[in-house]
Amino acid sequence: MTCCSGCARYPDAERQFGPAIASRDLERYRRKGPDATSRSLLKAVADQLKSGDSLLDIGAGVGVLDFELMANGVNAAMLVDASPAYLEAAQREAERRQLADRLQFASGDFTALAAGIASADVVTMHRVICCYPDMESLVRVSADHAARLLALSFPADRWWWRVGQLLSRAWFRVRGCAFRLYLHDPRRILAIAQSAGLRPVLQRRGWVWQIAVLERSLS
Repeated sequence: MTCCSGCARYPDAERQFGPAIASRDLERYRRKGPDATSRSLLKAVADQLKSGDSLLDIGAGVGVLDFELMANGVNAAMLVDASPAYLEAAQREAERRQLADRLQFASGDFTALAAGIASADVVTMHRVICCYPDMESLVRVSADHAARLLALSFPADRWWWRVGQLLSRAWFRVRGCAFRLYLHDPRRILAIAQSAGLRPVLQRRGWVWQIAVLERSLS
């Protein structure tokens, strides 16, 4: 297990996803396993996996996707997250599962760290795009790192997300928190990924989250 921490920090995310939230999410995962949206994305990716694949998990959280996909053929994974607390929780879980030697960790803003991080067969971004203001840069650099597959989840285009975004911004402002949720156009997200040479092989629009898996075109 190796860990690197770049100077490219995302302080708002660090403060929002601190040790208490990381410990809560890890305990929930240990008790209940992946939630419904995570299970849906995991199945979509697992159906496309090849034995020995490498994984780059951007916004990895406590490592839910990584641990589950390693049980389905992924050989090694790089976990990137702006929250040091999340990566510390993922490291604890990796040691508990005796998987630490197959994982690497990078703390910071992926768009700034990307030049120093290798591409992987599979790149995942689960519930990350809505936490980042510069969607275009994030999706573009993530797509460029996907040697074969890019798997995404992001808010579905539903009216209640727009209401929720307004309420959440008011709540964060009252708390004096600079973190914000962002509702980026799903069509634009997919268009940027496609411009990087990927083509959609699965799209699923739920009541809350939309899932998309894209494959690199061989032509």
